[in-house]
Amino acid sequence: MAQKFLISILLILAASCGPRKTGEGITLAVAANMQYAMEEIAGAFTEQTGIPCELVVSSSGKLTAQIREGAPFDVFISADLKYPRDLEASGLATLPPEVYAYGKLVLWTLEEGLEPSLEVLTSDAVRHIALANPKTAPYGQAAMETLERTGLLEPVRNKLVYGESISQTNQFITSRAAEIGFTALAVVRSPEMRDQGAWIAIDPGLYQPIAQGIVLVRHPDRDPQRALAFYTFVFSTEAKAILKRYGYTVNE
Repeated sequence: MAQKFLISILLILAASCGPRKTGEGITLAVAANMQYAMEEIAGAFTEQTGIPCELVVSSSGKLTAQIREGAPFDVFISADLKYPRDLEASGLATLPPEVYAYGKLVLWTLEEGLEPSLEVLTSDAVRHIALANPKTAPYGQAAMETLERTGLLEPVRNKLVYGESISQTNQFITSRAAEIGFTALAVVRSPEMRDQGAWIAIDPGLYQPIAQGIVLVRHPDRDPQRALAFYTFVFSTEAKAILKRYGYTVNE
């Protein structure tokens, strides 16, 4: 990792020399659970380097499909390792993916008088339970694993409503279209959401660890240097501090 930081420093210094052309930013494909934390990390990176970042936020599965179709993303910040590994196996990544954080699942409600718990999911007070599509969103898969391992899946199956990503799932919860739902700890810890509703952390033993991977996307016609600088910055002490503040676990 020390070598990566050295590469980053050299790239940043090189990027800061001479006039900057327009259109020299990078485009980040960001899993929806990472939206708030990544906005802060990208802002810190831009402040230090002058390299602007554009974030495209969606589910990891949808972003992977867009990369396969040639979307001009420079870095893919996924909610799991599966999708980055798939891209590497397809020759669409320039480096093997690495884990940048481990995510945590929570159960969240904005309904007054409704105490979040797994037990309450079967009550008449809950008619709709929001979760991200488990086919394309790793946090949705973690929610399904939780329901299966607790024996709740069949009793609540007809209550489940699926968002195409954590972002849409959050909209179901905040709009009260669903009385309760599964989301990422990073969401309820974000400045935008931290004072809204009530939540509980789900026992991590009920779902597979959410190891989140990052990968550089291969584009023959795009300069990879700025993307590599950002990739390296995600593993910096500053970026790790931001991730921990949002509730992620990181490798020290």
